[in-house]
Amino acid sequence: MRIVSWNINGLRSLHKQGYWKWFETEKPDILCLQEIKAESAQLAPEVAMPLGYFPFFNSSRGRKGYSGVAMYTKKKPLEVHYDILENGLDEEGRLIEAVFEDFVLINGYFPNGGQGPERLEYKLRFYDAFLKHVNSLVKQGKSVIFCGDINTAHEEIDLARPKENEKNTGFLPEERAWLDEVIAAGFVDTFRHFYPNKTGVYTYWDQKSRARDRNVGWRIDYFFVSPDLVPKLKKAEILPLVFGSDHCPLEIEVGI
Repeated sequence: MRIVSWNINGLRSLHKQGYWKWFETEKPDILCLQEIKAESAQLAPEVAMPLGYFPFFNSSRGRKGYSGVAMYTKKKPLEVHYDILENGLDEEGRLIEAVFEDFVLINGYFPNGGQGPERLEYKLRFYDAFLKHVNSLVKQGKSVIFCGDINTAHEEIDLARPKENEKNTGFLPEERAWLDEVIAAGFVDTFRHFYPNKTGVYTYWDQKSRARDRNVGWRIDYFFVSPDLVPKLKKAEILPLVFGSDHCPLEIEVGI
């Protein structure tokens, strides 16, 4: 099974510029999109209901054209859940959870910690509630995959300029510490599983400074799997030559 994750920074824009054709050509088994910035009713028919896929959308309820995630699956899930975090932490349409026979897949667009201390505090509360949720799934005996824009680079190897960004959100000690907790809980960063020391591979580049041209980027998008799925992992790749957003897609192939 091939699963692709991509922060597309606006689904309507991606389609209008012709980059939706990449999905139509590649046809992964599951496509997880983040930052769609739209509701399903605003999308072109071929995007809202692509042939051969079951589509699911979670859009921000308080702010139109903001945040939002989508999931397209060839196989119909047994269940699909949206409000999976306690205390109503997902009013911004950041998560979709699909339950399949052999695994649970969660697509997430995690908060950015910028724009003041309140947003950083929200990001950390979101992080903690999310980890509590996926840990509970594992304790129930579920195989878990979660993917998306985590909005934090884990180690110095995961961004081009770590020293310059030590005090910036996305690389703050408290943000990185949460990823340490994820690893300590047993979840495996699939890209680092295959490429533990590979440098210069990123998933996000600042558009304003044309950072992609110079590959001054950040690896802030991930696939994590629960420990039981590691033997079934066949590959994990980042696709920097696919354009259409300030992020690039990433993918895993799992024998399930």
